[in-house]
Amino acid sequence: MHRLWFNMAMLGIEAQQVIWLRTMKLAMGGKRGEREARRMVSEKVAAAGQASVQIARGASPDKVVKGYRKKVRANARRLSR
Repeated sequence: MHRLWFNMAMLGIEAQQVIWLRTMKLAMGGKRGEREARRMVSEKVAAAGQASVQIARGASPDKVVKGYRKKVRANARRLSR
């Protein structure tokens, strides 16, 4: 259980970083901002679908959260460039 809480807390922290980075990208506008907005929506839909499948197959909550963290960290790396 401790691991789940740790991963949830880290997901919250990492997600805040991505929110800030994405906000900066969207605020710049232009084609890059539009592309990021579309990408953000499609990634969220895909991640929710993937989590739903994992849950339906009996994955633990910790495994689902770890999957989200992996995607959030990838976005942080991509947006930090």
